[in-house]
Amino acid sequence: MTHAVPQRAVPQRVGLDIQGAIANVRLTRPEKLNALDLDTLRQLVRTAATIRRQPQIRAVILSGEGPAFSAGLDFGAVTKRPWEVVKAFVTLGRSTNLFQRACWCWRELPVPVVAVLHGRCYGGALQLALAADFRIATPDCELSVMEGKWGLIPDMSGSVSLRELVSIDVAKRLTMTAQVISGTEAKALNLVTEVADDPMAAAEALAAELCARSPDAVAGAKTLFQRAWSASIRGAFAAERRIQFQIMRGPNWRIALSAGLEKKAPQFRERSFRR
Repeated sequence: MTHAVPQRAVPQRVGLDIQGAIANVRLTRPEKLNALDLDTLRQLVRTAATIRRQPQIRAVILSGEGPAFSAGLDFGAVTKRPWEVVKAFVTLGRSTNLFQRACWCWRELPVPVVAVLHGRCYGGALQLALAADFRIATPDCELSVMEGKWGLIPDMSGSVSLRELVSIDVAKRLTMTAQVISGTEAKALNLVTEVADDPMAAAEALAAELCARSPDAVAGAKTLFQRAWSASIRGAFAAERRIQFQIMRGPNWRIALSAGLEKKAPQFRERSFRR
């Protein structure tokens, strides 16, 4: 006789609310300051995949419920499941493992992602935020490459996102010291895009502005800079040509052109651009 292995109940860690063209993604573990456990990482990946399949979505707002965006990796919970950590750490033929993919999947989406930061944004949570296209933080938000406190290095895509934003000496100092900085200090270092007393309102305003533009042009711009930023001049120019040609094959550039010439508000169709 065989016995069924009981399935572990998986709590909801990530919420998704789609309102028109904007997807609101929320970390929903406020009692633990939205600390990231393995279930959260998997749900982040699945949520990004859900958004990718819906071409009507033009922008994503990523936030955390309760007093913090996220306190970072939940070491207490993660270390209780060592075999799952081992499985999550390997790439299984991919270019990323689960820890990296939970952050980088947001950079790979064909729509802009705006992270709303308040309270704490430590370690893995900071790497998640850095993988967004834009970050809006409260002045008193606390940010830290906290891995150094635990004798580790950032390994959830932070080595790539940090190099895009700060000089190498700043990246080394933040990583080696695990220094906690404020949102205002993070803005001075270019870690965040904007500081606002009400970062959610600022994120919603930015998302609305992005949604007013051609979804193909916005998606193409995100793809262009991801591919061209560290490419050779020749590679960057090639990326420009390929992406522009793909955009011009869709209907939205003609809609934008006609609306501009006629001085009317464009009525765009769903995104046809694919990365």
